Amino acid sequence: MTLIFATHNPNKVKEIQALLPEHIQLKSLIDIGYVEDIEEYGSTMEANAKIKVEAIVKKYNYPCFADDTGLEVEALGGKPGIKSARYAGEDKNDDANKRKLLEDLEQFKDRSARFKTVIYYKNQGVEHQFTGICEGEITKEESGNHGFGYDPIFKPKGYKQTFAEMQSDQKNKISHRSLAFQQLIEFLKA
Repeated sequence: MTLIFATHNPNKVKEIQALLPEHIQLKSLIDIGYVEDIEEYGSTMEANAKIKVEAIVKKYNYPCFADDTGLEVEALGGKPGIKSARYAGEDKNDDANKRKLLEDLEQFKDRSARFKTVIYYKNQGVEHQFTGICEGEITKEESGNHGFGYDPIFKPKGYKQTFAEMQSDQKNKISHRSLAFQQLIEFLKA
């Protein structure tokens, strides 16, 4: 079975392929020759994941899944949310995004936040959605050298370390992305 992961990131594909049964061959958008970006115009993570899948299924008619991830901060009414990668501007600058978030939270005592990953899957008209959530809080300053994005300022609930201070195997046991992908993998194995 060939399964398309609607991403241009080969590292994501490699990571997920290692977890799948041998009979499932995972391909990225690059692998199938789809080089253009898919415009994410939805107002939710669920909608954006679905938009990516629908674009690929319409063109290639392969089983496909896509993910969308965001950071939701309670004091900011759920922002940055679907704008997480572009919180400080359209150029997707991780450092600028972290700075802006820390500045926006300076006046707030409540720093609770959650990372959320939504995966949308479609095969021959059958659709499924999987969601992974990791609750935590935004720290007052950056700490750690691992990970990417908001990892240096996100401390998961029940832990003293930020995601960026954790080794990848520890982070992968509790992360939003890992929780959502484990649901997808269990579904595909069944």
